[in-house]
Amino acid sequence: MEIERLNIWKLGVELAKDVYILTEKFPKKEVYSLTDQIRRAVVSVPSNIAEGKGRSSAKDFINFLSVARGSLYE
Repeated sequence: MEIERLNIWKLGVELAKDVYILTEKFPKKEVYSLTDQIRRAVVSVPSNIAEGKGRSSAKDFINFLSVARGSLYE
């Protein structure tokens, strides 16, 4: 798959794995709020990169990269 060759996508996947490991240590009462929000945000990074790469134009790809970057700030 072409997406798996993109370093930025690989870094996003590694970040997601690291965040999942880190958030396992969060208090159990946070599982359905803070933990869930952080995990969804970090998973959206490589997901948006992949979706953008699958689009037909460079403009679309750039837009999805911007969305992925926004998820990092979240």
